[in-house]
Amino acid sequence: MLSGLRVLDLSTERGFLCGQILGDLGADVVKIEPVGGAPGRALPPFLGDRRGPDNSIYWLAYNRNKRGITLDLESQRGRALLKRLVEKADFLIESENPGRMAECGLDYAALRAVNPALIYVSITPFGQDGPKTGYADSDLIVMAAGGVLILYGDEDRAPIRMSVPQAYLHASADAAGAALIAYYERMSSGRGQQIDVAAQESIGPANQSTALAGLIAGEQTQRMAGGAKLGALRVPLVWRCKDGQVSCVFLFGSALGVFSRRLVDYLFSQGACDQAMKDTDWIGYGAKLLSGAEPMANYERFQAVITAWLMGHTKAELFEIARAHNLLIAPIATMADVRANPQFKAREYWQTVAHPGGTSLVYPGPFARLSATPITIRRRPPMTGEHYHEILGGELGLSAGELAALATQGVI
Repeated sequence: MLSGLRVLDLSTERGFLCGQILGDLGADVVKIEPVGGAPGRALPPFLGDRRGPDNSIYWLAYNRNKRGITLDLESQRGRALLKRLVEKADFLIESENPGRMAECGLDYAALRAVNPALIYVSITPFGQDGPKTGYADSDLIVMAAGGVLILYGDEDRAPIRMSVPQAYLHASADAAGAALIAYYERMSSGRGQQIDVAAQESIGPANQSTALAGLIAGEQTQRMAGGAKLGALRVPLVWRCKDGQVSCVFLFGSALGVFSRRLVDYLFSQGACDQAMKDTDWIGYGAKLLSGAEPMANYERFQAVITAWLMGHTKAELFEIARAHNLLIAPIATMADVRANPQFKAREYWQTVAHPGGTSLVYPGPFARLSATPITIRRRPPMTGEHYHEILGGELGLSAGELAALATQGVI
């Protein structure tokens, strides 16, 4: 889809996924790392617990479909080489703290003078300006600032962090989408622009509507492990079943009550609930509970009915029932479940990719199935500085002697 477009990916681990998405869509992505390799190569976990710049699973997960070089952007020569690459680039991705690229003379204003059509993508914790621009960051900090951690953990203690970092994955995906919007605009105007993505802002939409409750004087959702609280109403979202856990949405109102209606109708058809439960108005039920018009004990009785029914079925059985009857029930998958998922197998989702030394690794495959321009894994993640001969030599015309001198000087 993006064949013929060039991306310069200067990002830290904050922005790895952005470049990979554009690479998956066909762009030629050049990953530019500091001399010696990106710090992201040292992030655990590691393949077989073998530490090393090419064994970080985090690095491998988010850097496929890229070529790689190293450049010392603290040096004048390194910056000059980057600007030569910028001349023919369509996108540049960076994720340094605000002001850092300007200190190096590589901010958007400087590079726009080199290439007015450049789409310059910046990914930061809190944006390029504003009251939190200089704040320290981590996944825990950004996820909390985005509002979503208010619901994570047990109700009688502080929130907990996500087990796997998520904030910059949201930000990277948003940045890739924004970059494509900017490219679409450039097709008309011929002009580039800067994309400013704040990870905190990216987390907000991922929080659904719960962050808006206070602004509209609504009932605020409170933390409850495996679910959420709305005043006295305790809503489970994680339920046990015969062989693990499922997510089952048993809620009310015009948006979700229709699914509860279908679920209860199915339970009644199977003899799993009584007539009183079947005849309940699930659209208006939440308002009755919160107002006290409906005793909470009745809702708890209905929950017990669903609990007993779920415990009689496996995750796979419940998923098939949900598909057949359009219910909001989905298995909570273990890694073994994901690997054995029949849909993934049918889509040939898992891809075996060759690595140096005669080894191979299994990677997640295309995030979308495109007919005219199918996504493929064209390249494994690059080793440190792997492609400097073909990029700096073949494309910029540097001789072998010049490359050797740059290596000796620590520029590449």
